[in-house]
Amino acid sequence: MPPRTGRRVIPILLFLAGLTLLTACNPLYVARAGWAQAGILASREPLHQVLTDPATDPRERGKLSLALEARRFAVDSLGFRNAGEAYTTLARLPSDTLALVLTAAPRDRLELHTWWFPVVGRVPYRAYFSERRALAARDEMEARGFDAFVRPTAAFSTLGWFADPIYSTLLRLDEVAVVETIFHELAHNHLFLSGQGRFNESYATFAGHAAALVFFCGREGGGTDTVWCRRAMDRWDDARAVSRFMMELESDLRAIFARDDLPRDERIRLRDERYQAAFLAFRDEVRPGLAAGGYAVLAAEPLNNATLLARSLYFQRLDDFHRLWTEGWRGDLAALMAWLREEAPRRRDPFSVLDPEAA
Repeated sequence: MPPRTGRRVIPILLFLAGLTLLTACNPLYVARAGWAQAGILASREPLHQVLTDPATDPRERGKLSLALEARRFAVDSLGFRNAGEAYTTLARLPSDTLALVLTAAPRDRLELHTWWFPVVGRVPYRAYFSERRALAARDEMEARGFDAFVRPTAAFSTLGWFADPIYSTLLRLDEVAVVETIFHELAHNHLFLSGQGRFNESYATFAGHAAALVFFCGREGGGTDTVWCRRAMDRWDDARAVSRFMMELESDLRAIFARDDLPRDERIRLRDERYQAAFLAFRDEVRPGLAAGGYAVLAAEPLNNATLLARSLYFQRLDDFHRLWTEGWRGDLAALMAWLREEAPRRRDPFSVLDPEAA
């Protein structure tokens, strides 16, 4: 285990202090988040030490070995850029949750509230390392008339600024989900567009699933008849089904909110009716048809603008990403990832790369 000295933390704290001076957001929030992140980064253990430690749980060792293999595959075979030393260490956390993520939206329109941060620009979420502060921030947004939603997260990317570790929270997932998450986060390092949260997260959702499919179905010992390959296929099919469900719901809600002939209270009443119908439809019709058995939370929590947008952030036009990959690029994921990195930043609307003529 490497020495855990303050010397390793100082560059991180200096960087975050600079962000505090530059940012227009609450400097106390930045300082707290920076201190929490610095502590996590200072606790990293090199994976080669964890893997050779006889005390490491065998199932955990297997997941970490797969994560390292997937990381090499992302860089060497898929051409993911800016990986650096990301995901070559493990950070053990004292709780089951890495962070809590707050999202908020006005009750009468589908528009995520955003917060501004230096470097990354405006983002449609805000992370907290304290449950008390996350819930207090949610309550404050609700008092201001917003729908608000707090959810846990098991991983995130610092976009190459630091060597992100694998968090112990991630190891609660199964092997396919662990590998998908590694690919998802490395995809952010490869391509991230300031102020384009819906594109960034949906692109990374696609990249994570597509890379997992190529990895598990093509690696030595893999193949379409293996359990992990079939599960990766099922998870991608499920994600696309959820994408279609969410996009249809969004379309219906936007039509309701566009009704200028109705007073605000009536539009909100109609949206609540549509949300209730969608909740029942997902629980009784959509989820029973999902092959991998995920998305239980969507069948358990009431929907509102914040909960919908927080989740649909990751599910925009997944069928179009799939078509672009399988038809436009004939399944060549490495070539597609290279093209997206060059082409998406040139577009005013990065989702236009998904239009049929784009490929």
